[in-house]
Amino acid sequence: MAGHSKWANIQHRKGRQDAKRGKVFTKLIKEVTVAARMGGGDPNFNPRLRLAVDKAKAENMPGDNIDRAIKRGTGELDGVTYEEARYEGYGIGGAAVIVDCLTDNKVRTVADVRHAFSKYGGNMGTDGCVAFQFKHCGQLLFAPGTHEDALMEAALEAGAEDVVSNDDGSLEVITGPWEFTGVKEALAKAGFKAEFGEVTMKPLNETPLSGEDAERMQKLLDMLDVLDDVQDVYTSAVMSE
Repeated sequence: MAGHSKWANIQHRKGRQDAKRGKVFTKLIKEVTVAARMGGGDPNFNPRLRLAVDKAKAENMPGDNIDRAIKRGTGELDGVTYEEARYEGYGIGGAAVIVDCLTDNKVRTVADVRHAFSKYGGNMGTDGCVAFQFKHCGQLLFAPGTHEDALMEAALEAGAEDVVSNDDGSLEVITGPWEFTGVKEALAKAGFKAEFGEVTMKPLNETPLSGEDAERMQKLLDMLDVLDDVQDVYTSAVMSE
């Protein structure tokens, strides 16, 4: 895609996420609670919980809030029981979309997600219709100018799966989803601080969109993201500036 910059696109997405910080604590508390319920309350023996706690701490969530969420998950405190739900579909130009939710009412959630898809010209699909187009992994992005050979050596030694060089000069380190935190910490100790990092569903192929198509797609993604039950939205769409 002419003029496409992986660096600019991910920075743009990060900016949009930062602008929605009002929902961040709510999402993180849900994730900590569910992770504790599914794998126990000790982050040392529950990789999903460790990742959720690390994300909560990165957002400066008070420790008491994290502890209460863990105790709700393990049943030590009363609380709402959330279920995981994943919905898949297609956006503008056939771009693949995955919507991950934590909900106490799946009937409400599926109706809200379907409405968002239909309002902006997308289509909700069946389970598994687009998931095969994504890889569940950790992703760390390093700014253009980072020493590629040194980063690759440090990353592979830390247990990363791959290091990808992008056309714009930025570098991506790809990890297993549960190895993400360990690799990130090891690289930081080696002097490589990621500008952006997350455990994500990385599209295997991208769908470039521009102009009105890009605007409509962004509206669809934004409407999905603000739904109370939605935790994460992933897409193969890449919108040009």
